[in-house]
Amino acid sequence: MTFIHILRALRAVTVREIIKFVQQRGRLLSALVRPLMWLAVFAAGFYNVFGISIIPPYKVYVTYQVYIVPGLLGIILLFHAMQSSLSMVYDREMGVMRLLLTAPLPRWILLACKLCAGTALSVITCYAFLAICVLFDVTFEPLAWLEVLPALIVAGMMLQQSGSQWVYYVATVNPFTYAVELIRFALYGELEPVSAGVVCGSTILFFLLAVRGYNPQWGMIRRTAQPQVA
Repeated sequence: MTFIHILRALRAVTVREIIKFVQQRGRLLSALVRPLMWLAVFAAGFYNVFGISIIPPYKVYVTYQVYIVPGLLGIILLFHAMQSSLSMVYDREMGVMRLLLTAPLPRWILLACKLCAGTALSVITCYAFLAICVLFDVTFEPLAWLEVLPALIVAGMMLQQSGSQWVYYVATVNPFTYAVELIRFALYGELEPVSAGVVCGSTILFFLLAVRGYNPQWGMIRRTAQPQVA
């Protein structure tokens, strides 16, 4: 096994996912409908009600629709993570996964290729949503479109694997919170070290758990032997 073989496997899996995504145009629309509803209805409705105070990374008062965009990007990443997980289950039922596992590559590499392909599709959808945000007067600096890319990738990889006071504490230990904050700061060309550390650490941890579950010998749900019919 060489690095060239890994790149070929990554290209093959990614091309397959993109072709399948293009043939299922409803996936793109369904991924954008919910965040657009939040942006068009809720954010626009609160436009004249209140703004967000000057807190990092904001240097001036911002409107609610600007503040909510990073969270909506997180929703898109989460939606694609769910779709990717369902796709893996469907591939297993249809026998496609069995053909993929016949490749002369370790299972964890094939899993990584599958996750990278799903992340690529989610990032493309996020940029499509950012382009639509221009219609709602939500714009960012041109350089921010490139600076947010690493944050979208690492947050997408993490999600591909997996009010009152108590809500605050739950949000504090939720990795998704730090993924949204990482995207929020990246849109303004800043790096939030705590969020970056939590997201990267969660990505590694979830990947190791996914590798263990992906291997039928270690899997969390092992197949039981079927009784023999006399």
